[in-house]
Order: sequence, then C-alpha cells, then structure tokens
Amino acid sequence: MFKIKLDGGKTMEVEEKTFWHTSSHILAQAVKRLYPDIKLTIGPAIENGFYYDFDTEEPFTPEMLENLENEMKKIVKEDYKIERFTLPRKEAIAFMEEKNEPYKVELIEELPEGEEISFYRQGEFTDLCAGPHIPSTGAVKAFKLLSSSGAYWRGNEKNKMLQRIYGISFPKANELEEYLNMLEEAKKRDHKKLGKELELFMIAPEGPGFPFFLPKGMALRNVLEDFWRKIHVKNGYQEIKTPMMLNEELWHRSGHWEHYKENMYTTKIDDIDFALKPMNCPGGMLVYKNKMHSYKELPIRMGELGLVHRHEKSGELNGLFRVRCFTQDDAHIFCLPEQIESEIINLMHLISEVYSLFGFTYTVELSTRPEDSMGSDEDWNLAEGALKKALEKENMAYKINEGDGAFYGPKIDFHIKDCLGREWQCGTIQLDFQMPERFDLHYIGEDGEKHRPVMLHRVIFGSIERFIGILIEHFAAAFPTWLAPVQVKILPIAESHLEYANQLKKQLLEEEIRVEVDERNEKIGYKIREAQLQKIPYMLVIGDKEVEANKVGVRSRKEGDQGAISITDFINKIKTEIENFVK
Repeated sequence: MFKIKLDGGKTMEVEEKTFWHTSSHILAQAVKRLYPDIKLTIGPAIENGFYYDFDTEEPFTPEMLENLENEMKKIVKEDYKIERFTLPRKEAIAFMEEKNEPYKVELIEELPEGEEISFYRQGEFTDLCAGPHIPSTGAVKAFKLLSSSGAYWRGNEKNKMLQRIYGISFPKANELEEYLNMLEEAKKRDHKKLGKELELFMIAPEGPGFPFFLPKGMALRNVLEDFWRKIHVKNGYQEIKTPMMLNEELWHRSGHWEHYKENMYTTKIDDIDFALKPMNCPGGMLVYKNKMHSYKELPIRMGELGLVHRHEKSGELNGLFRVRCFTQDDAHIFCLPEQIESEIINLMHLISEVYSLFGFTYTVELSTRPEDSMGSDEDWNLAEGALKKALEKENMAYKINEGDGAFYGPKIDFHIKDCLGREWQCGTIQLDFQMPERFDLHYIGEDGEKHRPVMLHRVIFGSIERFIGILIEHFAAAFPTWLAPVQVKILPIAESHLEYANQLKKQLLEEEIRVEVDERNEKIGYKIREAQLQKIPYMLVIGDKEVEANKVGVRSRKEGDQGAISITDFINKIKTEIENFVK
C-alpha cells in the first residue's frame, strides 16, 4: 500500500497498482500533448510499475522519454482531479471515434451488450478505463520512465507492432531513489550476465529457450537435487520418473488438451498424436493406478524431478526465468479426505524449511477458481475451504488472489523475497478433486469398498532452472560454501608447488569437497584476484613454507587471509561449515 497526500494535508492509503495505473494515464496524457497523432491502446499496472502501449511508426528515443518525463512533471504540478463518468455503448464508440482512437473503439465493441462503459478524465485528457484511480494527478510525486520496446497489439505476433514505454512511480522521491538503486544492483546481479561469466549455463541460438548447463552449473544443480532427494526421503516421499511424451488420449483425460493445448509441443508416432508433457501430473496418476491401494497405505507421497516442455513466445524468453523446457520438483500426494488438512500443514512446514535454508522470507496467496475451470461448485467450495482452514490453523497471513487457481483446483502460492526485496512466485500447493475423478482412481477403504482418493499437487523450487536463476541473483553468485560449484581453489605460487597442490586436490576430492587447482604460470596476486572474481568461498595458497610444514595458507572470500593451518584442520573446518548449513 502507498500513503498519498490529498488537498488540505489529509492522507489516504491506496493500492500500488491503483497508483501505478494512474501514472500510466499521466504518461498517456503527456504523449498526446507532445505527439497528438500517436494512437492510444492500453496502459496497465504490472508487478513493479506500469506500461502503456502506443501505435507509432517510430520507436521512442531516450530524448523523447526525457521530454515525456518533463511533460509528466507539468501534469503532476497542475494537479488535475481524476473524474469517472460512464456512457452508453453507442455514445462511447462515437466518443472514441471522434477522438480518432481506433484501438479504444475495438475494445468497446468487444464488451458485452449492456455493460457499463467507464471513462476517466484528467484535465483535457480522457481515457477508456475500468479504473480505479487515485483522486488527482498531484499525488504522483516521483516517477521514472525506464525503457521502451516493441510489443504486439494484444501480444499476438499477427497483429501490429506497437511501442511500449515502461515506468515506475512513487509518492515520495526517496522511494524512487531506493528503487532505482535496487535496479542498478539488480543489473550487477543479472543471472544471464553472471551465468556467462562464471560458466554456469548457456543458451545457444540453435535452441532458444532450451538452456545448456555447463560443468559448474551442473555441480550447483546436482547439489540442489541431492538436497531435494535427501529432504524428501526424510519426509516420507517415494521418487518416481515418468515419460516425457505420452499420447493424446491421456491429455484429453487429464483436461490439458482442452485447457492447455496451445502451450504443448505435439508430434505423431504410428499415426497417433503424442505430446511432450507440459506437466508431470498425468504420469503420476498412471503410477498410482498401476495397482490397487488400501486405505492403510495412504497418504502416498510421490516425488518427481520431471522435465516438462511448454511453448513460450520468443519475445517472452528470459535466461533461466522463462524457458521452453524445465525441471519441476513435483510431488503428488494421494490421501484420505480426513488427511487433507494435516498433509497441507506438513507441506507448509516442508516449504518453510527449504526456503529458510536459503535465507528467503515469503508471503502467501490463496488463488481461487478461474473462469476456465472444470468440476462442480461443490468440489471447488470444499477445496477452497480446506486450504483456508489449513492456513488459518497455522495462523499464516495470506491474500486472496481471485480467479488465479489452476483449471482443476485452487492453490496456495508462495512468493519468496530475495535480498533486494523482489518477490518470486515459486512454491505452490494445489488441492485437486478433478484428476482422481477423471483418471478413475480408487483405494480400498476400511469397509472393503472402493473410494476416491484426494490429490495434492506441490512444488517447492517450482522449476530447478528458474530457482537457480533466482539463487544466482539473490547471492550475486557468491553462493554459500555448501552450494558453491567450486568450494576450494588451490593456488600454487610456483610450478614447483604443483605436485603438492595436486596431492591436496586428490585428498579434498576424497572428502567430497569440490576443488580446482590454478595451474597457470601467473603471479599469486593475479590468481587470488581471479578466484575472488569467480566467487570461490576458499582459496588455499601453496608456497615453500606450506609444503615444508604440510599446511595450507587459507584465504576466505568473506574474511580474507586466515593464516596457515594443517590440511586436516581445514578439511574439518569446511566440512563442519557445510554440515551446519544443511543438517
């Protein structure tokens, strides 16, 4: 929430998105003042700030953005009241036609008959808009136009290319300054930049959206997956692996063919349509259905690190954050109706345990039934009620995210917060009555009869690839020792120290410590700086004194020079550090 000042010194609280949406109208008003022939389209608030799309033949230059900012300052200073009014459909179309705004006419014509058509006016500027807005333009004290780019009308590449301007705004100048500083820090932490510099992953032009993990990236990934397996065994999960490709009939049964086909990659095998799986769930159903289960076996917790494929538009691809293939750390839990609440609570505890290990705090949203859904009102009400009950029993604060559930059930979404205060939606718990019905799943109850299990879908990392991208930016690739791709770099001062260095490397590898030797004929100062740039947790300097005393000169990434210690003491030190971190 933002606190804004009104006339007379009064203050009021407004939603960030309401504030940002008003800012987009101020931008549009500035554009129409300076470039009256440019056509308006839409200007929504987004997760951080706002944008507005304009129909113009020429891209916006930095000089144009600066001019627009200056004009926006005038509009803020003029402090126009923002007034809402409505028009009947026919008059609304005529109003926008008179203003020569064809995109607005198109939007109005698509609204249902009889729907109220609202507009917002500020000074000489009026825009078609559902609102809401803040009372006046004067409250938008600080703003910055961040960038401009091309964007297709309605995100469809068959439509005209528009020009989009992104911006951010705040009620106070110091808030804007803090945000811009955060953006600068985020640029330094950009996972695409650091991933390339530290040789963690690559995206080749031969496979846009399909990441390649390099040896160091695989070391990091394997640590994450090993940790995932360890904590899941401890919590009573069985690991499974399901095929990447299954036939069309299965995807009809699951509902994905009707609800998700445009995101799926398909092919034919023996004249039968197959699809690469966009989700792991249907395969998990088949594993459960492989044999009949007794109520005594439930809950059955199945975990899978499953590779899925989803079609993403090329303009939306973004490093590891938005890819076309990724590994979900899925789990599917089949339980009795009376076990729902305890299983949800167990999942909340597991998710909290994992996030706390990385230093993440998080917020929670309950996402409810979307328009494109399947199942009865009764099932949806029961599922949403069960999730609410579990949240409230744990005294967990949450927000309602109306209409953002999965098509088969409501969900609890976990938004982790990184060291820069940015939020990332990662974990989710979904309660599903539909899939067990569609796949005709059963268990034998205490009464000897067949009954339908309840199903929970769940991820914690969300996507291994995306989570690694988040970790790179959260830690600026200076990972804690247990997670670092290379934990120790051995730095021999001269070629005569190489034999000792390689013996030490062998000893550390036997202790399962990830280690490299810098064998280059370079000065030791250069080697140290290079190791620091590679963000190695520990550097071991080897010279004549260390070889003679059978010791190592330890340099810590965090604490600098720690002096010479025995090899045994160093091994005990680093292993204790790792074990204390991941118990």
